[in-house]
Amino acid sequence: MAVLLGIDTGGTYTDAVLLDDETDQIIAKAKSLTTRPDLSRGIGAAIDAVLSDSGVVASSIAMVSLSTTLATNALVEGQGGRVALVFIGFEQAELAKADLGEALGGDPVFYISGGHSHSGSAIAPLDTDALSAGLESISADLTGVAIASRFATRNPEHEILARDIVRDQTQLPVTCSHELSQSLGGPKRALTAVLNARLIGLIDRLISATETHMRARGIDARLMVVRGDGALVSSQLARERPIETILSGPAASIAGAQWLTGEQNAMVSDIGGTTTDVCLLKDGMPKIDPQGAKVGKYRTMVEAVAMRTFGLGGDSEVQITEGLEGGIVLGPKRVMPVSLLAQKYPDLVHVALDRALAMEAPPKEATKFVIAQFDSSPVGLDAREQAVAARLLDGPLRWADAVQSRIEEPALQRLVTRGLVMSCDVTPSDASHALARMDSWDNDAACKAIAILARQRVGSGDRLSRNPDDAAQMIIDQLTQQTSWAVLESAFAEEDWPDPAGLARHMLTNEGRKNHSNIVRISAGMAMPIIGLGASAKAYYGAVGTSLGCATILPDDGGVANALGAVVGQVAIHEEGSVTSAGEGAFRVHLPDGPTQFSTKDDAIRVLRQVLTDRATAQAAVSGVEEIRISESLDLREAQIEAQTMFIEAHLRVTARGRPRITG
Repeated sequence: MAVLLGIDTGGTYTDAVLLDDETDQIIAKAKSLTTRPDLSRGIGAAIDAVLSDSGVVASSIAMVSLSTTLATNALVEGQGGRVALVFIGFEQAELAKADLGEALGGDPVFYISGGHSHSGSAIAPLDTDALSAGLESISADLTGVAIASRFATRNPEHEILARDIVRDQTQLPVTCSHELSQSLGGPKRALTAVLNARLIGLIDRLISATETHMRARGIDARLMVVRGDGALVSSQLARERPIETILSGPAASIAGAQWLTGEQNAMVSDIGGTTTDVCLLKDGMPKIDPQGAKVGKYRTMVEAVAMRTFGLGGDSEVQITEGLEGGIVLGPKRVMPVSLLAQKYPDLVHVALDRALAMEAPPKEATKFVIAQFDSSPVGLDAREQAVAARLLDGPLRWADAVQSRIEEPALQRLVTRGLVMSCDVTPSDASHALARMDSWDNDAACKAIAILARQRVGSGDRLSRNPDDAAQMIIDQLTQQTSWAVLESAFAEEDWPDPAGLARHMLTNEGRKNHSNIVRISAGMAMPIIGLGASAKAYYGAVGTSLGCATILPDDGGVANALGAVVGQVAIHEEGSVTSAGEGAFRVHLPDGPTQFSTKDDAIRVLRQVLTDRATAQAAVSGVEEIRISESLDLREAQIEAQTMFIEAHLRVTARGRPRITG
């Protein structure tokens, strides 16, 4: 019997599943809380639990596969390491394109002379002196460097030279844009490189934590990682290209949903602690997004499932809206539920909540706590950040105790944004505990926190709610509403309707969901079932199906669909390249080492095919594939001019596929 171990690390839970590869039967499944900053404890607990429950000997595990939403969550929440961008041959104005400047968020940018033209010819020498001088000014708290050069997909020479200089001078991880995508569009490629550099430390820690516990338990098996398109890659490649793991968890969940239900056509909605991910399952397969993965506001050049990710989950922050009538909105930020913090630190939480309940008008921050995600004070902090961090070294605090003056509040917020500190506040998970729909954590603390929230004043001066139960139900109803909007927005987008987000929230759509019938009759809803996935799906998604007038499928093992999907996929390595016209009778092949010219189109395409096939085959072999299948897609652009065929460009994509070798 070949046993496969699937692991999914999400923002709240880490799941583990053991699958019998011969019978396709789930042997055991387990959950543990994701532990930050030390991910190994949560991963280890999940692995230990699934082994204990099953009685399977660790040494008999033949393959381990890992999916995660950590990269997705980090981008949605604007978190990740601090990076620098080396921008070669670009003007400062181009920073405003593709949301690149916003993604950098004030991180340093070096504008360096150099770059290439569309043909692959250098437009200026690389200014190595300016690059070295810029690197000397980089502060010690950087976690990575991104490099993007003009038309690097036509000639990566300057990115490679800059990479070598940066590595030699800083010893930091470096991401080159041409290694992530062969598509044109410099600012968008630079954005993808910046996000990749920002995620390198996070994914490296995740993979290292998994490998460490595998060794400790005697699991001598290959570790694979799920890519955003659902394919498996080696852990080595995932370390180099962590940006490709965005939507890894959702991609695995689609595979798990299809495996669990056998459905061919459905909308899959996966609710986690931080995000809700929605994707169309059509003819048993997820659609691949031709424009590149979009996470939050950022459109990358990463190939991934056509998943729409929303900052909405069981641990989303509950915020009171402005206005006279008042109301609430959920997300997009994730916070630790009060009931979870109370389970770990009951004295701190209950004393603070009891004190607030004794007040007629408790302050807004009465339910808010903060907890450090570090064991020692991080480097690179300013004086105010250091002061706040020092207070948190002894354990979590009330928000009001973590800062001693108003001028320290921005410092604390910066620590939260950088992922060094986690906020704790009221969430839908707390509402579910208060209504006795869930009992995983401290129900009493959840009831107290919801009671304090209910007393908050809205714009009219009235309380948010008459009683705690109504406040808790208000949160659940808002989760139903926002989930319904997310599903409808995704459905409208699949049908290419303009402004899908606006349509999903439009008054007519909302009235149609209620089957309005007076002088006008309006009906709106989903014409196919929803597959609800995630640990909390059964608590919420029945109401979502009712809201959208469709069937809701809630598989028994839907809470671990991501971990299950992680072990049912295949390796797929893609390599791309192009041939362009260099004049009459001249065909330029843009190879990874630079352009090479040929006298015939057929020779140029033949050489490109061989180079791409060799590279894809080598990567597939590193990922453990022995029976490699090669496929290709050739996009040939030619024009007819005066009865003659004129070559313009050819783009070739070669894919190496196969199942990774099962050991043992």
